[in-house]
Amino acid sequence: MGDVLAGFQTVWEFDTDSMLIRFERGIRTPKLLQALGERRIPFEALSGVELAVGKRGTVVLRAVPRPGADPLMDAADGQLKDAYDPYRLVLPAERETLADYYAERIRESLGPEADLPAEAHLVTVPTPPLSFKAYDGKASFDGKAISFRWFWTGASSEKWKVGDQRFRIDELTGVEWRSPESRGSAGTAPREGAAKGGAAKDGTARNGIGRGSPKGGGHGHLRLLRRATENQPPGRPDQDPAAVVFGMGYGLVHQSLPFAAAVLEAVRASSPVPCAEAAPAPNRAAAPRRDPADIAERIRHLGELHTAGLLTDDEFSAKKAELLAEL
Repeated sequence: MGDVLAGFQTVWEFDTDSMLIRFERGIRTPKLLQALGERRIPFEALSGVELAVGKRGTVVLRAVPRPGADPLMDAADGQLKDAYDPYRLVLPAERETLADYYAERIRESLGPEADLPAEAHLVTVPTPPLSFKAYDGKASFDGKAISFRWFWTGASSEKWKVGDQRFRIDELTGVEWRSPESRGSAGTAPREGAAKGGAAKDGTARNGIGRGSPKGGGHGHLRLLRRATENQPPGRPDQDPAAVVFGMGYGLVHQSLPFAAAVLEAVRASSPVPCAEAAPAPNRAAAPRRDPADIAERIRHLGELHTAGLLTDDEFSAKKAELLAEL
């Protein structure tokens, strides 16, 4: 495409097979987006795009990632606030027609398996070494193993008894991240889930609060899911030596979530890949012919964009010819 669409604190730059999302630095830009800096999103990593009316005279354009395509979103498991969502672009309401035009172009660029979960991560995450300070310890990841070093001021007696911990990637099946800012994080039990190799799994265990949990405000945790204990119910994060606990001032989202995503990416990369010969060949049905009424509506819409000056004569003619060829 080669076009640039600039919104509030975020810019989308379009390429032939992907788009580069850049996040501006500034006091109004959430720290998570500043920490990410920019992200290259292949169109094959998307399942769709949405356009909706926003707040205070804005419209919101959101690309929808495929499940399993982005380890950051898999680790987040739906807990991010709208302002932290790296796939959202907020524009002034008067640019709605332009936003709708780009939404349609993204839809046209989606891969043939857009409606299916991705078999591999398609979006890159921060590379190790990574570390962050939680309430009860410091978590470090060197690319091969995760280390937890406990703090005497915050760690529970259970964690002190077992001592500092180190877990190899090949010992893990996934990672569970709970945001201190998600709903239910302050004194109630948020939905328990586990991102295993890019997929979330629901559970029923409570997120306990103990001596090792932050005092006041919300609480969250990062738990490593181990093969040796995958059939056992999870314990309280403040007592689990495979978990670190954090609050609003410790293990912030912009530090702990990229860390969790990097671990999840490494776990999935280390998992054995099924043999292609053993896998059954996908049953791909022929693409259905387009509805003539839909083609006519699309051409009418292109005519409006052409009249508004958003499409050149050549672009309008070429696109009209493509649509007519689908009849």
